[in-house]
Amino acid sequence: MGKKTAPRQLADNEAMAYSKFLRTSPQKLNLVAESIRGKSCESALAELTFSKRRIASEVKKVLQSAIANAENNHQLDVDQLIVSEATVGRTLVMKRWRARARGRVGRIQKPFSNIRLVVREREETA
Repeated sequence: MGKKTAPRQLADNEAMAYSKFLRTSPQKLNLVAESIRGKSCESALAELTFSKRRIASEVKKVLQSAIANAENNHQLDVDQLIVSEATVGRTLVMKRWRARARGRVGRIQKPFSNIRLVVREREETA
């Protein structure tokens, strides 16, 4: 018995990877995501490897996971892949406090983010 399988949300020439609870703000993560959107996976990996931003290494892992999903699960050609979507979402915010002068409190917010990368196989132009 059991449930029927859900229809695939992506096209046949696409693969996805998703990472939750990355320890950075969505605004900072979106800057890294913007730098790889629309690029080929090869140049996006090079961009993330040499980026000075701390979160770029985590985004690189997610991109490598999406490439591996495309190759192993969907039999797509790795050399033809481009980053079609890179969306960033906001998740929980840890709230902390720091003691300030005269018995007051300074609020510290520690935001977390999600990232979703979709890679697509480029069509051959003949």
